[in-house]
Amino acid sequence: MIKIIADTTCGIPVATLKAAGIEVLPQIITFGNDSYRDDTELDTATFLSKLRKAKELPKTAAPPHSLYTPIYEKILNAGDSALVITPSAEVSGTYRSAMIAAKEFDTDRIQIVDTRTIAGGLGSIVLQAQKWSNEGIGMEELVGKVQSMLKREYAFFIVPTLDYLLKGGRIGGAAKLVGTLLKIVPILTVDDGKVATFEKVRTLRQAKKRFINLIVEACKNNPDPHLSISHCDNIKGARELKSAVEKQLRIKDIPIYLVPPAIVVHAGPDLLSMSCFLTQEKHL
Repeated sequence: MIKIIADTTCGIPVATLKAAGIEVLPQIITFGNDSYRDDTELDTATFLSKLRKAKELPKTAAPPHSLYTPIYEKILNAGDSALVITPSAEVSGTYRSAMIAAKEFDTDRIQIVDTRTIAGGLGSIVLQAQKWSNEGIGMEELVGKVQSMLKREYAFFIVPTLDYLLKGGRIGGAAKLVGTLLKIVPILTVDDGKVATFEKVRTLRQAKKRFINLIVEACKNNPDPHLSISHCDNIKGARELKSAVEKQLRIKDIPIYLVPPAIVVHAGPDLLSMSCFLTQEKHL
């Protein structure tokens, strides 16, 4: 059997992942001299409370490779194989940690895929990979399916300020927007693992409307778009997006995920994000 290994940046509740048989690793959040795992020691609500009181932006770190080692050992000793699905190596050190730990075992029964994305889209890939694994397909086919899926993601997000992305060094191709924020609301995307500018509009209302139109257009005549919505401290906005998209596409039950602390550090509160998967590889 192929066991799927994920981490908290996929945005799926830890309890949901564990119930599905998926191994989950934490990201590490550090406020001053105090560090917390974001799977068991720090949830998003507590994190936001600490963030608003903090004088400096907290730091984040990928799960240390030592956390992967016992998981790999358990899976291999049971006669199974492991597929690690990580957030983009451009914004997280998780892929590197997983690779370092895997070198200790020197086996092709551990495979690691850098999805070049994060949050809701990453979560959709993780859940779909688990579904494929449960169907009993082999490792080569499973890796191929995951790699095909990640190339078809269409994701957009809005943040009220680029300050967090700038301070955290995750701003990528959106850096050129700094200094013009008073005049525009950027619609951002993830392009080859990096944050990039997709479009610039004048108001938040326009951004949300455009957001919806982009996703609806992408998902027309798509029988399985794996739509998801992610947010931080903006459940009202997330529900408005969900209602509008479900009505126009005539679908139900688009999941809404609360992004974990490790993403909020770099995106900031009030984040809104939508992700779907095209029937063919995207061309932004």
